[in-house]
Amino acid sequence: MSEQKRARGPMRGPMGGHGMPGEKAKDFKGTIRKLLAYMGRYKAALVAVFVFAVGSTVFNIAGPKVLSRAITAIFTGLTEKISGTGGIDFGYIGEILLMLLGMYVISSCFSFIQGWIMTTISQRVSYRMRREISEKIGRMPMKYFESRTVGEVLSRITNDVDTMGQSLNQSVTTLITSITTMIGVLIMMLTISPLMTLIALVILPVSTALVMIVVKHSQRYFRDQQRFLGDINGQVEEVYSGYQVVKAFNREDAVMEEFHRTNEKLFQSAWKSQFLSGMMQPVMNFVGNLGYVGVAVSGSMLAISGAITVGDIQAFIQYVRNFTQPINQLAQVSNMLQSMAAAAERVFEFLGEEEEQQTAEHPVKPAPVKGAVSFEHVRFGYDPEKTIIHDFNCQVQPGQTVAIVGPTGAGKTTMVKLLMRFYDVDSGKILVDGVNVRDFDRQKLRERFGMVLQDTWLFKGTIMENIRYSRLDATDEEVIAAAKAAHAHHFIQTLPGGYQMELNEDASNVSQGQKQLLTIARAILADSPIMILDEATSSVDTRTEAQIQQAMNRLMEGRTSFVIAHRLSTIREADLILVMRDGDIIEQGKHEELLQKGGFYASLYNSQFEQATA
Repeated sequence: MSEQKRARGPMRGPMGGHGMPGEKAKDFKGTIRKLLAYMGRYKAALVAVFVFAVGSTVFNIAGPKVLSRAITAIFTGLTEKISGTGGIDFGYIGEILLMLLGMYVISSCFSFIQGWIMTTISQRVSYRMRREISEKIGRMPMKYFESRTVGEVLSRITNDVDTMGQSLNQSVTTLITSITTMIGVLIMMLTISPLMTLIALVILPVSTALVMIVVKHSQRYFRDQQRFLGDINGQVEEVYSGYQVVKAFNREDAVMEEFHRTNEKLFQSAWKSQFLSGMMQPVMNFVGNLGYVGVAVSGSMLAISGAITVGDIQAFIQYVRNFTQPINQLAQVSNMLQSMAAAAERVFEFLGEEEEQQTAEHPVKPAPVKGAVSFEHVRFGYDPEKTIIHDFNCQVQPGQTVAIVGPTGAGKTTMVKLLMRFYDVDSGKILVDGVNVRDFDRQKLRERFGMVLQDTWLFKGTIMENIRYSRLDATDEEVIAAAKAAHAHHFIQTLPGGYQMELNEDASNVSQGQKQLLTIARAILADSPIMILDEATSSVDTRTEAQIQQAMNRLMEGRTSFVIAHRLSTIREADLILVMRDGDIIEQGKHEELLQKGGFYASLYNSQFEQATA
């Protein structure tokens, strides 16, 4: 099972921030600098976020100190009432509570405003990144996509951008409020009692040390849990996808035995990791309670001596609780920042990839296309050190049908990619109507070509929309005419909904041959002067192949056509057959001529004929 299939999100314990650490960026500081520069247009908004976040935190921090005055007033009033010298001043207490309510309302408003601004910033950044990635894909060379999996590319525009946006939204405000809270609370604690502050701070290293001990032991089990979870998911996926094979070879018992072994390992590692992770909260609570005891004892002694008031003790205990909370938040923020930096790093890496030059330095002016194609001493290799096309020469006249045949790896499809400038030649040149393809803008060059590939690409939508994809301004009548020319009209009418039938995501509600006919109809509608057909009948049955061949013959009428085929019976009527081996043309001519020569083509054809009659 591949690592991609086994990859899962990081496991976390009940504390949220003490599980497996987030993925780390290769260059954390550099990526953060790039991200800040990327967000340069939002400087004013970020300053506003900082101001409102700090303002919200300051008003929230001041709350316990103001409340302490009401507590002191109640305690003093009760004492005086018991001694008969006075009573509780409810008016004064009411004023304090109204002031406290106003402060909390202002704090909430500031918090709402900064949250709204930060959410807007993060979503705008995500929106911009998705747009730039989408635009970037259209400018990138084919070699990038042929060297990477589809999932890897898609993860940049989905997972990475989402992770970056969510982490940015949460981490920035949490970082500001946590640091502000720690500094503000520490100042307020010192103003109440330096001695009590010292007692409270002594507890923190003890708590941190105990947590680190637990984390050190739990991390190994979290990693094991992650690995075994990937293993068990991989086993389940393999068994379900290959269930018929498992049944056919009577491997059910072996599969279950392997599953039970992995499941037992997952159970052991998960139990230990969750148990140790679950211990952190009780440990922190125990140490924290010891701190509260120390603060209460020392506070009581100071209150008796008149150094502080009863309300100050209540406020201080509340500040101690508020002081430990941002420490936990900062631990979580560090993970979020790492995840954000790692995701942003991958996005910036993608945006920095090499691009194709879309326009020529001196592009040729559009002219009527005749369809003459010439390859002159073309040399090319996907790897500069490994040449696969050595010295390719070919002259194709307008309207000719040229078949390219040869064994796998001979360079047939490579020639088509060079013709459409998916890749550029290392040396030599390719001419279309006497003009070097390098002198065309890529888009203008590709407008001259229509393609029907072995891999039938259809998208989720109606049949009408799929055929119209090649020419979006085509009328319904033109789409139907193209379908009739491709011999697809009859089967389309038999489908529920006809041309308005919705194809699902993988177009599995039509057969492979029907898919191929739809792609041919799409190519006919495009009405391109030069056609390329790459293994268009290799994956269909003989009867469907005959239908597709008829449609292809209709498609190629009056057009220069390049046909790549393994089934040599389909290209016997070609005007020119190019036989390739090891990147060079070793034979060329018409079908009968090549058979009479008795060379490589004849051996290929005879071997297929023998297989067909065997």
